[in-house]
Amino acid sequence: MGQGKTVQVRRAEAPLYLDKATQFLEEARSGLEASRYDATLLNAIHAAINASDAVTVALAGIRSSDPDNQRASDLLEQVIGGHTHGRERSRQLRSLLSRKNAVEYETRKATARDARDGVERADRLVGWAREIVAKARL
Repeated sequence: MGQGKTVQVRRAEAPLYLDKATQFLEEARSGLEASRYDATLLNAIHAAINASDAVTVALAGIRSSDPDNQRASDLLEQVIGGHTHGRERSRQLRSLLSRKNAVEYETRKATARDARDGVERADRLVGWAREIVAKARL
C-alpha cells in the first residue's frame, strides 16, 4: 500500500495539528464520562488522525489528504521508518481507523469497552505525537 494523496504543509504548523488532537482527545474523555460512547469513539479517532498529521508534518512537512483514512497510517509508517514506538503507533492508528465507518455511518452503537479502548489508543498516540513535535526543530 502506498501513502495515498498528500499535501505539503509547513513543518511549523505541526503544533496546530497537535492542538486539534488534544481537543478531540479531551472531548473523547468527556464523552466517555457521560456515557456518550459513539461520540467518544469518533472523537478518539479524530484525535488519532490529527496526532498522526502532527507527526508527519513535524518530521516530513506532509500530511495525508486521501479520502481513504487508512492511507494516513501508511504515510505515518513511511515517515517514521524505524522510529521508536513508530510501528506500534501506526498499528494503533490502523485499529482506530478500522472502526471509523461503523461508528460514523452504521447503526451499530459503540460500547463502553469500544469507547474506553479508543480513548486509551488515542491517548497513547497524542502523547507520542506531543513528544515528536517537542523534539522536532520547527
